[in-house]
Amino acid sequence: MGYALITGASKGIGKAIAEELAMRKNDLLLVARSEELLQQVTAELGQKYGIKTAYLAIDLSEADAAQRVFNWCIEQNFNINILVNNAGYGLSGSFDRHTLTENQNMLQLNMLVPVALTQLFLPQLLLQPQSYILNTASSAAYQAVPGLSLYAASKAFLLRFSRGLHQELRHKHVSVTCVSPGATDTDFVLRAKLGPKGLKAASQVNMTPQAVAKIAVKAMYQKKAEVITGTINKLGAFVSWLLPKSLVERTAMKIYQ
Repeated sequence: MGYALITGASKGIGKAIAEELAMRKNDLLLVARSEELLQQVTAELGQKYGIKTAYLAIDLSEADAAQRVFNWCIEQNFNINILVNNAGYGLSGSFDRHTLTENQNMLQLNMLVPVALTQLFLPQLLLQPQSYILNTASSAAYQAVPGLSLYAASKAFLLRFSRGLHQELRHKHVSVTCVSPGATDTDFVLRAKLGPKGLKAASQVNMTPQAVAKIAVKAMYQKKAEVITGTINKLGAFVSWLLPKSLVERTAMKIYQ
C-alpha cells in the first residue's frame, strides 16, 4: 500500500482527514507550514495507529513549493496512492482591502498548488491498482460571496476542476472527489478576519473537523465526484441555485462586509 499525502495537515480539517486515513491503516505524508505542529501530529498518529509517517514543513504559497514536495517524495522513494489537496485559506472584506501580493498568495495556495500537485503526481497515481484524489473546496464555491469574492471564486475553480477531472479519469483507476465544507471549527475564521456578523453566522452552523473528515473520506472511497458537508450547507447550495443570484449575493454581502 502507498502513502496518503495530505497538505494543510497540521491542524483543522487536514489533521482530521489524516487521522481518518490513519484509522484505515494508510501510511501518511503530512505537509504544512508549522514544523512543530507537524512533528507532534506525525508522531502521535504513527504511534497511535502503528503506521509509517513522515512530514515536510514548507510554505505552499511559494512558487516552487509543489515541485519541492514532489521532489521530496521522489528522493525519499515515497509511493503515493492518495493525494489530499486540503491546504487553503480565505481573505475577507472588500477586494481592494488586500494587496496584490496577499491576493496572489491565496490564489496560489487555493488553486495553483492543487493543480500542480495533481499534475505532478497523476502519472504515479495512474500506475496504482486504485488511487484517489481528494480536494477541499468550500460551500462558498456554489455562489458569488461579496466580502469573500476572491476566496469563493478560487473554491469554485477547484470544484469545477475536480468535477472535470473526475469525468476525464472515470475509466481509469484514479477517482477524484471534491468535498465542500461550510463553517467548521478551525482557524479559518481567524485568518480570514471575519467581522462580527460573519463570526456569528459561522458559530451557528459550525461542524467539527472530525465530522467533516469522516464525510470526506467516506465520499472519497465511494468515488463520489463531490460532497457538501452538513444539511444546512446542502440546503444553502440548493437555495443559491434556486433563487435569483442578485438576491443571494446581497444577502451574503450583509454577512461578510
